[in-house]
Amino acid sequence: MAITLPDLPYPDDALSPHISGKTLEFHYGKHHNAYVVNANKLVEGTELANEALETIIKKTAGETSKQAVFNNVAQVWNHSFYWKCMKPGGGGPPTGAIAQKIEADFGGFEKFSDAFKNAGATQFGSGWAWLVLKDDKLHVMKTPNADTPVARGLKPLLTVDVWEHAYYLDYQNRRPDYLNVFVEKLINWDCVNSQLG
Repeated sequence: MAITLPDLPYPDDALSPHISGKTLEFHYGKHHNAYVVNANKLVEGTELANEALETIIKKTAGETSKQAVFNNVAQVWNHSFYWKCMKPGGGGPPTGAIAQKIEADFGGFEKFSDAFKNAGATQFGSGWAWLVLKDDKLHVMKTPNADTPVARGLKPLLTVDVWEHAYYLDYQNRRPDYLNVFVEKLINWDCVNSQLG
């Protein structure tokens, strides 16, 4: 079972002006695709070749000798999930079950929003900010580089990519601006609700 590059859930320019078609062209077409190509090369002919992405992540997490496999496979998974976390006309306060859960676990959307954006802004260097479910409670966390909650047995509900290639063409060094736009204009709460279900 080859690791594949999933189709984007929208056209390259669908998230403009918040994320440009040029950014998606490079981020999806070059970066994400390179992780797919490298992951396939690294697992080819090994006992991991026919495993699901999540299984490979769990089997290689923390294994120094398999760091390259983990990095590339986790980045394939993280990016595939990230694209689904956004949609044209998204963002703003959620509706549905996730709205009630955010109210219960964070004390409101604004508190969640502040915690999520802060996690993304304070992730030193490259990485990700996440909304995850742990023991039936919502938590915000951040991970460096390719690390992912999947490796820790947590259920990811939402992520934002804070590697520079995710935002630099559109926002240069203004990561907080990118995070504000992500929360206010891009989050696909339907996807988050489907993960929660």
